[in-house]
Amino acid sequence: MKRRELEKKLLKLGWKLVRHGSKHDIWTNGEYEVVVPRHVEINEYTAKGILKEAKGGI
Repeated sequence: MKRRELEKKLLKLGWKLVRHGSKHDIWTNGEYEVVVPRHVEINEYTAKGILKEAKGGI
């Protein structure tokens, strides 16, 4: 999955970008944080895990 696609999905879920790191971006919904790699292409398994975490399925 492209990083831009994942970011759009996070925005739809109400998440906001907190800060850019050197290798990862930190996103928050005000209560929790998720870490998104700063690669152009993100492994499907990793992307699904991030979305699952973002939806509250931790």
